[in-house]
Amino acid sequence: MDFISELEWRGMLHDMMPGLKEQLEQGSTAGYVGFDPTADSLHIGNLVPVMLLVHWQRAGHKPIALVGGATGMVGDPSGKTAERQLLDLDTLQANLAGQQAQLEKFLDFTGDNAAEVVNNYDWFKEWNFLDFIREVGKHITVNYMMAKDSVKNRLESGMSFTEFSYQLVQGYDFYHLWKEKRCLVQMGGSDQWGNITTGTELIRRMGGGSAFAVTAPLIKKADGSKFGKSEGGNIWLDKKRTSAYQFYQYWINAADEDAAKYLRIFTLKTREEIEAIEAEHAENPGARAMQKALAADVTTRVHSAEDLETALAASEILFGKSTRDHLRALPETEFLSVFSGVPQARVSRSTLESGVSVIDLLTDVSGFLPSKGEARRALKENSISVNKEKVGEETVFSTEDLLNDRQLLLQRGKKKYFLLNVE
Repeated sequence: MDFISELEWRGMLHDMMPGLKEQLEQGSTAGYVGFDPTADSLHIGNLVPVMLLVHWQRAGHKPIALVGGATGMVGDPSGKTAERQLLDLDTLQANLAGQQAQLEKFLDFTGDNAAEVVNNYDWFKEWNFLDFIREVGKHITVNYMMAKDSVKNRLESGMSFTEFSYQLVQGYDFYHLWKEKRCLVQMGGSDQWGNITTGTELIRRMGGGSAFAVTAPLIKKADGSKFGKSEGGNIWLDKKRTSAYQFYQYWINAADEDAAKYLRIFTLKTREEIEAIEAEHAENPGARAMQKALAADVTTRVHSAEDLETALAASEILFGKSTRDHLRALPETEFLSVFSGVPQARVSRSTLESGVSVIDLLTDVSGFLPSKGEARRALKENSISVNKEKVGEETVFSTEDLLNDRQLLLQRGKKKYFLLNVE
């Protein structure tokens, strides 16, 4: 496949430096993307540069993922309105390890164009400040650095010298990889253009060579809200931070306009496959063919086929016809994730040990319903379920009925849930 053509039809090409197409036609070329270790997991906003590396490798080129052990100690000001909190070395190392494990799931580390992960701390740890400003800093003028958007946008609110120096540190990364690994291309989001071109300038001035920049557009949602965010914050690739169910739901809830765009950016489906899915969706928009294909594909590749099944089972519990057996089959972490937003209460185990009537359970024990009269009316309407099973007025519950040995799921009608946690 042709890398540039692939990016173009997928809507993933924002800008590139002249001469890149001719360079890639000469054969396999090394290119890299940098990742900022501000957390121990990547989030779905990082998936765009990850997919750049994936397509790069599929086109026969060598992908290098740079994890920023050094740049993470400085903090990238690009797109930021305030100074970042600096992380200590132990936290950075833990974050780097988590991110590297995730990157290894997307790239092939075998073969002629095997992927590679590098850490810029490995070459920066030997530098001292005076040597760096003498050997590197003298090649880039202050005027050049001040012209970058990442600097200009912060002039009014203020920027520390630490953050001001970031583009010089990242620029040296590119020079180092160009010199040591013959890496000729750096890729990233469009907000990284200034940092990347500082690297190409250093390569020209320090090494007398040439290198190239490629950027992808920053993703915006059709409704204007920020991509990759939910009410709970970032959508992470780590299941401990964002469960497989929550991850799946983010994609399944995409607007039609967004889903069509995301299918191109975040999946490896061909143009023909995507157009067939779009045609199916157009015939019956209510079936949400685009969203289902998108959510299934991304959840499987980021997590696993098993996690996709778990996410589907969790979705069935909330939105479909499920039973107590479905609840019992769901891992506790996913169960708690599904019902994290519903009202909850806690009671001691002793409350249930001798058995409690359903009316007391709904009122005095849980507080789910306001009065016993209300509970009796709901039971007569046959609108009360416990653990997804309809119950009558004579039903009694004990610790033997608990899910995961510590929860009872109360429900009135189809959508009103309440979770009782037993300690």
